[in-house]
Amino acid sequence: MLQTSARLLRLLSLLQSRPDWPGTELAERLGVTTRTVRRDIDRLRDLGYPVDSTPGIAGGYRLGVGAALPPLLLDDDEAVAVAVGLRAAAAGWVTGMDESSLRALSKIEKILPSRLRHRVNGLQSAIMLLPGDCPVVDADVLTALAAACRAHEGVRFGYRDATRRVEPYRLVRAGRNWYLLAYDLDRDDWRTFRVDRLTAPVQPGPRFTPRPEPEGDAAKYVADSLARAPYRYQATILFHAPLEQVAQTSSPTAGRLEARDEHSCLYYTGAEVLEAIAVYIVLKGFEFEVLDPPELKEFVAGLADRLARSVAGAE
Repeated sequence: MLQTSARLLRLLSLLQSRPDWPGTELAERLGVTTRTVRRDIDRLRDLGYPVDSTPGIAGGYRLGVGAALPPLLLDDDEAVAVAVGLRAAAAGWVTGMDESSLRALSKIEKILPSRLRHRVNGLQSAIMLLPGDCPVVDADVLTALAAACRAHEGVRFGYRDATRRVEPYRLVRAGRNWYLLAYDLDRDDWRTFRVDRLTAPVQPGPRFTPRPEPEGDAAKYVADSLARAPYRYQATILFHAPLEQVAQTSSPTAGRLEARDEHSCLYYTGAEVLEAIAVYIVLKGFEFEVLDPPELKEFVAGLADRLARSVAGAE
């Protein structure tokens, strides 16, 4: 009986780890026959777990959606990740989730083995957040957008004093902000929206047929769109270093790199003030030339003079 119960728990864990499982692969993982797998699936159904099956040679099993949330089986790394994530949510990164996160966190930490509790505490003690330095996202908005992305349902919301009708595709976390990658129906083009700047409730729209995502990579598209944002100053920098080296010191959301040859690369970036661009490129530690704009050339030249005079004065 104990062996059968342990196998049922293992089977449930496998079903929760990915959407579909062929019966033969489950049998191989559990070290039993496919007939035993079928009996164990029936036992899970008797216990209230909604397990869907597909008949035939290529058939398999999928854990369906039931009326209540079944117990989740997590391995060590998953349990630590969930606990740390809940602590972060309880700290107020996503508004409206702090109380729910605390309740869920209290349940998980009560059953964490001491070795995992030490890992969670160690990770949390090494993390510090500066107060007021992170935009807060409404949990209901984030949940509604995620559900619309999954169900391929259009949405409407307020953004920059206008109503936007979009087909939502992905939610991307870049730096301290959440972004929605969506196809804007009124502008007939792909757009990126900062979720914390949505000014009206998300309203559901009709279902849509998914389009091919831009560049085939949502995260890359969002990073590129942020780097191309309409800042006051747009700069082009020539770094006298290979692209691979410069990329190690660059954030994909801060600018776009382009190889010039094997020894140099171009960097396209922007900012509202020249100081931000100058400090960012200087701190990379590579030899560089400012190609554009002229105002940045003058600013960097003046900065170099001030730095030289400060060193001369100290000497």
